[in-house]
Amino acid sequence: MAKNAIVGQSGGPTSVINSSLAGVYQGSVSRGADNVFGMVNGIQGLLNNRIVNLSDYLISNLEIELLKRTPSAYLGSCRYKLPHFKDDISVYEKIFKILKELEIEYFFYIGGNDSMDTICKLSDYAKEIKSDIKFMGVPKTIDNDLMVTDHTPGYGSAAKYIGVVMKEIVRDATVYDTPYVTVVEIMGRNSGWLTAATSLSKSDDCEGVDMICLPEVPFESDKFLVKTERLLKEKKDIVIAVSEGLKLTDGRYVCELSDDARFTDAFGHKNLTGTARYLSNQVMKKIGIKSRSIELSTLQRCAGHLTSRTDITEAYQVGGAAAKAAFEGHSGEMVALKRLSNDPYQCTTQTHDIHKVANFEKKIPLEWLNSDCTDVTPVFHQYLRPLIQAELTPIFINGLPQHIYLKNTD
Repeated sequence: MAKNAIVGQSGGPTSVINSSLAGVYQGSVSRGADNVFGMVNGIQGLLNNRIVNLSDYLISNLEIELLKRTPSAYLGSCRYKLPHFKDDISVYEKIFKILKELEIEYFFYIGGNDSMDTICKLSDYAKEIKSDIKFMGVPKTIDNDLMVTDHTPGYGSAAKYIGVVMKEIVRDATVYDTPYVTVVEIMGRNSGWLTAATSLSKSDDCEGVDMICLPEVPFESDKFLVKTERLLKEKKDIVIAVSEGLKLTDGRYVCELSDDARFTDAFGHKNLTGTARYLSNQVMKKIGIKSRSIELSTLQRCAGHLTSRTDITEAYQVGGAAAKAAFEGHSGEMVALKRLSNDPYQCTTQTHDIHKVANFEKKIPLEWLNSDCTDVTPVFHQYLRPLIQAELTPIFINGLPQHIYLKNTD
């Protein structure tokens, strides 16, 4: 039997997910893999037999280097919810039939919570049928909400981008001599790690954001408006950062108070957008102050021009560590990052049972927030700052970054 591996990418893209792909690919090749196949559009692509041999595409060291510096998902992504094999065994029979035809021994999936759910289900089914295929999860999500890992590749670069952009928004917001409220919406769904990163904007050269609203704390509109009015008495221009996933005390998302159309994906995740716009409108209606809303939206996911060198290096490392673990016989696990020290910053990799990761969410510890939960404490910055350090400049050609993308896969 050939020693073949297969890898896929799933969920939302990041600026460093391709570095993890490079780590899996080179880690598998260096350990003797005959072929490393790629699933085009994740597990959904595998079910549709959309498979490429990465050796046909990643030929030179330059292509590998370009892959590491190219944002988004080189293999494409999906949001496909794999049913449990007890509910629909036919899907698993098809997947394992394809894997057998390809002579796959090692299966890697790069993604966040939903992707780890896929690894969990596939590895459980493999045990059920006594398959020798090794299934390994490779962490990825800008939301930073995966359990057992100190942080997730993708988060550091997104946080760096947010910190930079917020400084620029603050500069823009303070040019007029009239009261003004700017409300900025940040991604993160049910965890506030990204929104908390807006606090990086506060430094000796920038006033920073004036208020931060996180989904870890139930949102109360009256308290929000009272604090906004109080801030306006202290300074004429204020900037507020809010998470897209802010929830009211009754469990509804704040964005659901607007009349925007909502889409729900296969995992039951609602499309969260409009929180900043709703709150900005409330400021204008209830306080009578000019206000605007800004949604960073998908811009914060794949900002390859502001990638953290620490982040891209660790993304490559977890990919390589997954290959090492799988070739050593591990299965049903996810590679995690374990912090050894902050100063100097040191981090290593380890593996954890996938059942401790799938379908759980890691939130910001409430003790890392100030007394009224509208700002972070220095402990949060001690945690985050090492992750945004240094830059890996894109390879520029004719003034623009050079990317690599998968061609002719249909």
